[in-house]
Amino acid sequence: MTLDQYRSVADRLLGPWVRAAAKIGLSPDQVSVLAFGVAVAAAGAFAVGEPVFYLVGALCVLLNGWLDLVDGALARHLEVSSDGGDLLDHVLDRYADIAVIAGFTVGIESYALGFAAVTGVLMTSYMGTQIQAVGIGREYGGLLGRADRLALMGIVGVVAAVYSAPIVAGLNVVGLLLALFAAVGHLTAVQRFLGAWSDL
Repeated sequence: MTLDQYRSVADRLLGPWVRAAAKIGLSPDQVSVLAFGVAVAAAGAFAVGEPVFYLVGALCVLLNGWLDLVDGALARHLEVSSDGGDLLDHVLDRYADIAVIAGFTVGIESYALGFAAVTGVLMTSYMGTQIQAVGIGREYGGLLGRADRLALMGIVGVVAAVYSAPIVAGLNVVGLLLALFAAVGHLTAVQRFLGAWSDL
């Protein structure tokens, strides 16, 4: 995990976005739904698998990540933070992860690899919340946090728009991203489990 530690830096850049959202009357939940809609748009673009659509998808996935910061900052600004809003945010984040990875998967027609990638990402998140459920506290440790995954998705979208030929073992840059998510996701899930088990 690398980028999640800079969340406080990003929070300081959110001011104009938060004020704009508040001015037009958006609620944090509405921003969360908007962020999810942008993720679905990214998924659709990646599924096309063409250069210009990879660029559109990259912009959408990065916007999704930014809006995912805005909703929390807006809730704090309006002093309306709630368990319901937190739940909605986490659920939509997971669906956004599924949608974007599915989009990449369809774009390169590598369904087994996509399945491994999405289960790795979901197990990473599941272990974090399950550890919290048994009373140890929310676990964010691991090699790739959500911010890192979104950044990589955006970068890969840009690279795929320019170069989509196979690189290693018949996989192009998108395939390599899915392989990375599969390997690191399951490794992180195991890492979190073992860390929590030792704390019990």
